[in-house]
Amino acid sequence: MKKYILVLIITLTATHSMVAQVRGVKIGYIDMEYILEKVPDYAEAKNQLEQKAEKWKQEIEVKKNEIAKLKEALKAEKVLLTKELLDEREEEITFLEKELMDYQQKKFGPNGDLVVQKAVLVKPIQDQVFNAVQDIAEVKKYDYIFDKSSDLTILFASKRLDISDRIVAVLTRASKRDQMNKKQLKEEAERERKEDQMAENPEMSERQKVIEEKKAARLKLIEDRKIAAEEKKAAADAKRKQMIADNAAKKNGTVSDKGTTADGTATDKTTEADKPATDKTAAATALAEKKAAADDAKKKTLEDRKKAIDDRKKAAEDKRLKALADREASKKAKEDAKKDNTVKP
Repeated sequence: MKKYILVLIITLTATHSMVAQVRGVKIGYIDMEYILEKVPDYAEAKNQLEQKAEKWKQEIEVKKNEIAKLKEALKAEKVLLTKELLDEREEEITFLEKELMDYQQKKFGPNGDLVVQKAVLVKPIQDQVFNAVQDIAEVKKYDYIFDKSSDLTILFASKRLDISDRIVAVLTRASKRDQMNKKQLKEEAERERKEDQMAENPEMSERQKVIEEKKAARLKLIEDRKIAAEEKKAAADAKRKQMIADNAAKKNGTVSDKGTTADGTATDKTTEADKPATDKTAAATALAEKKAAADDAKKKTLEDRKKAIDDRKKAAEDKRLKALADREASKKAKEDAKKDNTVKP
């Protein structure tokens, strides 16, 4: 098998020698075992298969214990048995041992149930991997893609040539696409394109990583500045409210700004520097109160105007209905008078 693969590689290399002179031969490889371990469907099915295998092992162990007990019983009773009974018991044990061996071969042999069911389990996923490899090879212009886990001996393989993660991503995306809408599919396609570009060009990937880190740092700086500004504003608001409360308390006389001298004479502790701030705060409070009163007056005027309009509409509607009623009454009176004239001889 290895000789055949080696001859095939040499033949393909010779065939593409002319192409290789124009551009370098592009080679990649996959690890089928790694891919299978990453595919959720395979992992779930493999777990179910392992549970079956464990059940088979337990059944084999039970049969072994039964045979061991029969052998122990035969050993203890051997001197008491006739030759015919001894031969019969030994034949029974031999039959059970052969039956156990056949069961082991059926379940765990080279062509046993475990191998067959594992092949059935792997086949659909291998087909998906093969199709994904074909698509990637065609799009990315690969000349050769090998399977690292096969019989082919690879003495060295650079990690940058490993496309196993791309295959896993393709298989995972395929299972997710069925649950996506058009917008999500478009976003996923764009993300896949960027990932492919980064995989093709590691330097671009590093640059993109640096850009993302700088962007994150810039956003964090903006957020920190925003938080600092909000804290500063909150502190200023708290200070302003405290000043308004202090001024109101002073105005109401709950806090006295007057002190006393040594002889008991009252003195005003308010400095000239504090007076402008106090006057300014009082003026701002008065302006706010005046504005609130103007808003209330304006609101009341609007409500009165709306009520007047509604009253006029209601009066006009009543007048219209009354005119219609009068018109109907007049029409009916005329019709009655006409009937009376017709009836008289």
